[in-house]
Amino acid sequence: MPQSENVKKVVVFGGGTGLSTLLRGLKSHSVDLTAVVTVADDGGSSGRLLDEYDIPPPGDIRKVMAALSDVEPLIEKMFEYRFSTSEDLKGHSLGNLILAAMTDITGDFASAVEKMSRVLNIKGKVLPAANQRITLHAELEDGTIVTGESKIPVYGHKIRRVYVSPQEVEPLPETLKVIKAADLIIFGPGSLYTSILPTILVQAIREAVLACDAKKVYISNLTTQAGETYRYTASEHVKALYDHAGEAFIDTVLLNGPEIPPLTKGVDWIGPPWLVENDLETLQHLVPHIVVKDISKIVDGNLIHDSEKVAKWLMEYMENS
Repeated sequence: MPQSENVKKVVVFGGGTGLSTLLRGLKSHSVDLTAVVTVADDGGSSGRLLDEYDIPPPGDIRKVMAALSDVEPLIEKMFEYRFSTSEDLKGHSLGNLILAAMTDITGDFASAVEKMSRVLNIKGKVLPAANQRITLHAELEDGTIVTGESKIPVYGHKIRRVYVSPQEVEPLPETLKVIKAADLIIFGPGSLYTSILPTILVQAIREAVLACDAKKVYISNLTTQAGETYRYTASEHVKALYDHAGEAFIDTVLLNGPEIPPLTKGVDWIGPPWLVENDLETLQHLVPHIVVKDISKIVDGNLIHDSEKVAKWLMEYMENS
């Protein structure tokens, strides 16, 4: 069904659990939603399919499609099902296998995603950041070069920068089109170096984001991540985005606060994982607009983003911008 001209166009960048959580909240609102998803994953089921089928890794794409789907819960559960017994299939997600099969049938990964999106009746569009496999590399503070998304967090050294190969990779034309037409562009939450940054390491995507007139929001992570952002403050997350983009580009940062929700007795949240410090004094020199709001909740003892609270604030932000 065609979108109303008054419906805001929202483009979200990232991958993994953080992006999926955000999209589950946004899909219940009247927005024209597009997720641009990293294809740098090389671990687990995705990594095995990379070697066997030479396709972009489907794992993050699968999670996002499941989050945006509007089908019977059993169908979504089946798409996310992971085999645990058969030696040949052990560790594989059924959704990953379906996307690999569909790519083989159509001859094109992006076409496979588009056709499966129809089957799952997803709200919005899911676009891979590239239509081919790419490899993520990290240069650590000690000069070591680490190759492979799954290997980067295990070294325990501070990351100086990340980059992709091949460097001349091209995005889908549709991706550039939706960025140009966007009213709001969102980065995060999610793994900074292995989920968020890889999407803007594709040169044409980065240039399109920097050139577009849309408001750009960064949703800060709640905690730092071992092997990636050890003891990072909010401003250090933003500075990493700027360093990789080549210039400052974020209009607004959404931070959690002023206090974390009541926690289960006996749980020590001083760290690790460390809560991201809201270093507002430094951050105000990097970003024009800072919002501190209660956007988290505790589920099974874990601090996570409250997708409904975040989505509600984003809708208000668009109305008032």
